[in-house]
Amino acid sequence: MSVTEPPIFGSASAATTNDQTRRTNLSLILSLVHHRGTLTRAELARVTGLNRSTVATLTAQLSELDLLYESSPGTSTNVGRPSPQVHANPSTAALAINPEIDAITIGLVGLGGRVLKRIRYPTEHVPTAQEVVNIAAAVIEGMRGELDSAYRIVGIGMAVPGLVRAEDGMVTYAPHLRWLDEPIADMVATATGYPVWASNDASLGAGGEIIFGAGHGSTHLLYVNGGSSGIGGGVVTGGMLLTGTDGYAGELGHTLVNSTGELCHCGAIGCLETEVSKRRLLDVVGLDGGDNDELERALAAATDPAVTAEVHRQVDVLAVALRNAVNVLNPERIVLGGFLATLHALAPGRLVAKMREKGLQAPAEAVEITRAELGSNLLMIGAAELAFSGVLSDPAGAVRSRSRIDARAPELEAEKKLYVSDG
Repeated sequence: MSVTEPPIFGSASAATTNDQTRRTNLSLILSLVHHRGTLTRAELARVTGLNRSTVATLTAQLSELDLLYESSPGTSTNVGRPSPQVHANPSTAALAINPEIDAITIGLVGLGGRVLKRIRYPTEHVPTAQEVVNIAAAVIEGMRGELDSAYRIVGIGMAVPGLVRAEDGMVTYAPHLRWLDEPIADMVATATGYPVWASNDASLGAGGEIIFGAGHGSTHLLYVNGGSSGIGGGVVTGGMLLTGTDGYAGELGHTLVNSTGELCHCGAIGCLETEVSKRRLLDVVGLDGGDNDELERALAAATDPAVTAEVHRQVDVLAVALRNAVNVLNPERIVLGGFLATLHALAPGRLVAKMREKGLQAPAEAVEITRAELGSNLLMIGAAELAFSGVLSDPAGAVRSRSRIDARAPELEAEKKLYVSDG
């Protein structure tokens, strides 16, 4: 969506009272700048349909809340006075947590979607939910001086590789982490004192890419992520994330690709993530572990025919799953993240050809396959969107609410220390 098109998240005219109108307009302006980047007041007026004086009043109010700031206008070819530029203020920020089977990543993301800090904490074994809480709380505590002095933290978003109940952040089942019915959002909130939201990692990745990355401008998109904890998917249709009844939609890693294959963690035979695996790629190049960038460099540099054979085998299996998804969902774009992006980079022509082979011609020919643009920052950005949702929907109300929570900081500090020590 370009900045000249109507925004997808609502219209100021929908409000019925002056106070509702003000809240809606503040949300509209803040959401545009957060999601689309720096805009001039003139551009904001054109997109929203509001007059320039109203936009100036709204940006001033958001600046007073430390959510936006303005800078002097740049050069302009338009007739008349150049319009000030409006920026998201990264001093309002969110924390993000992504637990995996081999590491826990904690990030700090400023308003505007910029990752300001990312810490990857490797683990020697698959972490329990309580270990994730303890490690994340300890890392955040180590950042506390910087957070308190330079940022206003609106909350924590968690990207979890598993089934996460949307209403309360309960992880009902995360097979690779071996979690069952873990109230991870409540646990982290108690340990840190921040409000916490949790959702499936691939769904958050889909949201992040469609707002900030390779999916920008798409209204029908399939995002598929491959990580140490398996494969998941996120589906955007009509510009909206498909969640399903309880938020479990998009589990592409558990679609059947080999009826005589291996037993999966979920109990089924031949799931996609048993055949397309980061662990198998690490093994074939002789790596014990590492992030996706290290893996991609090792695969690209390898001269052993066995490496090429394994890459091609995984690409062919992935193509089967993508072909099935395209036949069912008819997306305009497929975005691949994690180690799946590496597979695509190593054999892009093969993946497209195999996907179109024996598939329905019209949807297969129309779909575009690309790699995620946000790279290792993707899940940090996607998770942070959960925490930013409150301030985006009601900027003034969320800031006031956060201020009241900060006033209770001494009580919350005592509670969280007791909780973590008990764990």
